[in-house]
Amino acid sequence: MATKTGPVGPFPDGIETDEQKEGYDKLRRRVLWKMPSGLYIIGSRAGDRRNGMTANWATQLSFDPKLIGIGLEQTAFTHELIAEARAFSLNIIDREDRAIVRKFVKPVEVDNDAGTMSGFPFRDGTATGTPVLTQAVAWVECEVRQDVACGNHTLFLGEVVNCGFQKPEETEVLRMEDTRMNYGG
Repeated sequence: MATKTGPVGPFPDGIETDEQKEGYDKLRRRVLWKMPSGLYIIGSRAGDRRNGMTANWATQLSFDPKLIGIGLEQTAFTHELIAEARAFSLNIIDREDRAIVRKFVKPVEVDNDAGTMSGFPFRDGTATGTPVLTQAVAWVECEVRQDVACGNHTLFLGEVVNCGFQKPEETEVLRMEDTRMNYGG
């Protein structure tokens, strides 16, 4: 698990003391938390090991080919599974299902016989075998085309190989600001 060692620079001119650096670091985190972002469940699978993980660093990166980027902490179990299997699913969650994301902040309890992860039904995606939550509004299956180390995270670039809706397309989807959660900065 990564440990926080204190504020990380660079710092603007005039920020020199430890107290100033700490204050600036808090300001920078608050500003970065204001960036709008979705809140998703990333599905991963390597062999018989499956996981679902709450994440907010996800975005479309390219039209041709269709690429999705997700940023994951390198110590995360989901990171391990994606690095091994070279695939992931991105589950887009209904705004009304906001409580689900709290169940996926730690490695999940998978019951393969019942087809559940932390009590929520899933199925294996047909293109990658990665878990797709059956109550997700929509889902995307991706095969990793590239990964880029970014500090203590990895940016996985996945090409969309399958996707679909499971609820009406107009369903409002979950965003970070719909919860009391924050991550980043």
